Formats: sequence, C-alpha cells, structure tokens
Amino acid sequence: MTSFAHMIENITPEIYESLKLAVEIGKWSDGRKLTTEQKELSLQAVIAWEMQNLPEDQRTGYMGPQECASKSAPVANILFKSDAVH
Repeated sequence: MTSFAHMIENITPEIYESLKLAVEIGKWSDGRKLTTEQKELSLQAVIAWEMQNLPEDQRTGYMGPQECASKSAPVANILFKSDAVH
C-alpha cells in the first residue's frame, strides 16, 4: 500500500485543482457526492500538496498578517474624562 506522503508527491497540479474543486462543491467531476471520509481525505491531500508546492500566502486558509483591531484606532477613555469634576 502506498503511503499518504508518497501519494501527495504524485499529485499533479491538475489533480490538485480537481480535488480542491471537489472539496469546495462537495461533488466529484462526474456529479457523485463526496462522502464525509472522501471530503476529509481530499482536504488533507489539498493542504499537504499546498504545503509542498505553494507559497504560504496562496495556501488554503491563509489569513495574512493580523493586528489586533484595538491597535488600529484610538479608543476613547470613558472612565476618566479630562473635564471631570473633582
């Protein structure tokens, strides 16, 4: 039996695109619905292939650099106002 890693090495870009589309729409190219196990294995294959063949920013699930939203805009201090009565 062939190992998962060996199978990934033999995936062509065309097979990768076919697997990716099948996972996205939940069907094989002939219209048959993917089983849960087929979806899981196909997605694992897509992700593994991408890790070996695509830059990080082109991979499934890439989110890019993120910054906390609170750092992007100043937040008004509602607890201590400068015009408070002492």
